[in-house]
Amino acid sequence: MDVRDSNGTILAEGDNVTLVKDLKVKGTSETLKRGTMIKGIHLTDNPDEVECRHAKIKGLVLRTEFLKKA
Repeated sequence: MDVRDSNGTILAEGDNVTLVKDLKVKGTSETLKRGTMIKGIHLTDNPDEVECRHAKIKGLVLRTEFLKKA
């Protein structure tokens, strides 16, 4: 099961990624801006989603269609 970013590049456990568009985070007033670097992603059972941590948000799950390998 390959996990791929928005460009089709294969993502691996612990990769660094950047956002390709601004994303509003549900349940908070935060908006993650395009170009934000997310370090050390964690792969999930779903190939369309990755878990990650951001400075202000714990337990963040992002869809791979909004990510680009850094």
